[in-house]
Amino acid sequence: MRILGIDYGDVRIGIAVSDITGLIAQSVGVISEKDDSNKVKSLEEYINMYKPEKIVLGYPLNMNGTIGERAEKSLKFKEELEKFYNIPVILWDERLSSIAAHRVLEETGVSGKKRKGKVDPIAAAFILQSYLDSRI
Repeated sequence: MRILGIDYGDVRIGIAVSDITGLIAQSVGVISEKDDSNKVKSLEEYINMYKPEKIVLGYPLNMNGTIGERAEKSLKFKEELEKFYNIPVILWDERLSSIAAHRVLEETGVSGKKRKGKVDPIAAAFILQSYLDSRI
């Protein structure tokens, strides 16, 4: 059973996938897409490749737990994903996932300029792993 993890952003979408046991998440890619109307379709390659049973979508709540503009965009994206792919999508609190991804890159010596495009798939893996861990 594979699960796809998504860190959804205005410009980039980070992608992670679980192993077949549903225990370990790993980053698998990033999609650069500014046009909102193409974002759902741009995931098709990953959906076809991994055939996930469900999708875990990062839900960027405000630090106080309220729903802001970014969370509203994620909610809309969730609805579009479910309609287009007919796969259940779980919203998962992603607060601080990007900060954790930046720390990992910093600790491994990846400079600021080289981080572009690398943070998003790592954040997606953090989001997905958090979800996977919650089920144990």
